[in-house]
Amino acid sequence: MSKKRTFLGRLALSACLALGAVTAASALEVKLEEYVTGLNAPLAMVQPAGDDRKFVIEQFGRVKIIDKDGNLLPTPFLDIRNKIVTQFHDFDERGLLGLAFHPDFATNGKFYVAYSANTNFQGDLGKMFWWDHTNTVEEYTVSAEDPNMADRNSGRIITEIDWPQFNHNGHWIGFGPDKMLYISTGDGGYANDWGIGHNVTEGNGQDLSNLHGKILRIDVNQGSDGNNYSIPEDNPFVDNDEAAPEIWAYGLRNPWRCSFDTEDGRLFCGDVQQNSYEEQDIIEKGGNYGWRRKEGSKCFDYQAPDNHPATCDEEGLIDPIIEYANCTAQPSGCKGISNTGGYVYRGANADWNGKYIFGDWSKSFASMDGQIFIGTEADDGTWSMEVANVANMDGKTPYILAFAQDAEGEVYALTSITTGPNGTLDTIYKIVPAN
Repeated sequence: MSKKRTFLGRLALSACLALGAVTAASALEVKLEEYVTGLNAPLAMVQPAGDDRKFVIEQFGRVKIIDKDGNLLPTPFLDIRNKIVTQFHDFDERGLLGLAFHPDFATNGKFYVAYSANTNFQGDLGKMFWWDHTNTVEEYTVSAEDPNMADRNSGRIITEIDWPQFNHNGHWIGFGPDKMLYISTGDGGYANDWGIGHNVTEGNGQDLSNLHGKILRIDVNQGSDGNNYSIPEDNPFVDNDEAAPEIWAYGLRNPWRCSFDTEDGRLFCGDVQQNSYEEQDIIEKGGNYGWRRKEGSKCFDYQAPDNHPATCDEEGLIDPIIEYANCTAQPSGCKGISNTGGYVYRGANADWNGKYIFGDWSKSFASMDGQIFIGTEADDGTWSMEVANVANMDGKTPYILAFAQDAEGEVYALTSITTGPNGTLDTIYKIVPAN
C-alpha cells in the first residue's frame, strides 16, 4: 500500500549493491498458504511476546485479533475509523499504518498505533489551505474487563507530525531490542522531495531540523519538555542544536515497513524510491541514506528525476544493501514499482535461516503482480537477491502490502486484490517452501 504513488515508479532487478553485482532470477519456489482472509488492506500483523494471539491492522482503521487457532475474531480489538482522514477509494497511502506492543505488554497492557488524522491547523492558514493530514502515534491500554478489547478511552497522543501531502507517510512503528520505540517517516509526499512542505534547498530527507524522511527513536516510558515521550540520551543528534533530537537516521524517502532481526537486532527497512531504482537498507545509528542526493546508489537530480548525474556529493552516505530497477523508468529486467520491507527468517526451515524475505507491491499499478524476494548475505557482508516463484497460485500474485513474522520466526505476506482500502476481501498468507 504505502508504496503507491500515482506519480511513482519502482522496483526491479536484484543487486548486491556493494559491488553492483546482479543475481540472475532463480528457480526458487515458495508456496503461499492461506492463513486468514476477510480483511481490509492489512498493513501489519504483530504477535506480542508471550502471547498466542496475533493482531492485524486494517488500513481503514481497525485492529483485529487472530486467535491461537488461526480464527479471525469478528469483533475488532480497536476501531479508530472516526479518527482517520477520509480516504480515497481507488488508492490511498493514509490510514491506520502501524502497530507496536510495549515490551511489557503482558503486564502493563500498553500498545501503540500510528495513523493519519485530520490536522488541527491552529490558525495556520498555510496548513489549512495546503497541508493534508497529521500522522499520529497514540498509546492505548487493554480493557481491564476483556483482554480481547482495547480501552477506547485510554488513548494518549505520543507524537503528531503534520504532513503536507497524502503520500510517503512511512509510519511503521516498532520497539527495538533496547525497548525504545522506533518510527519511520517518509519525506512528506508528492514526488522528488520537492514542493509544498519540503525543504527547497536540500529536501526534507537531508534536513536534520525536519522530522520527515527519517527513522525516529523515542522513549515512551517517561515524558519530558511537555511531550508524552523523552529523548534517549544516546540518540546521535542530542548535542546538535540544529537537529531534531528524535532522529536516529536520515536521508530516507518513504521507509515502508521495517523490522528488527530477532537474532542479531539489526534494523532492516525497505525505502521506496522515485522512478528508477528501489532499495533495502540496514539502518545504523546516525546513518545518512542519501535521499534526495541519491536514489538508491545513483546520484539524483530532483529537477530531472529520470536522468541520473554521473557525479554528486556522496560524502557520508550509506548505500543500500540491495538495489533493483524500478519498472517505471528502468523497464528492462525490472522487478516492480514499489518495494516493501520484510523480515529475516528465523523459522523451522533451516535452509532459509538468516535469509531476508521482502518484496514489491506490484510490477504494475494497473493490475496486481506482487513480488516476493529472498535476500542472502555473503560472508563478506554483501547481499544478493533472488526472485521467488509462487508455485501454487494460478495467475498473478496479489498486491504485496507488507510482511509479518510470528513468534516462531515464520514469515507471512499481507496482500490485497485492490489498489485502495476497499471492502474485506484481502488475505494474509504464510510463506513456506514449495517442496
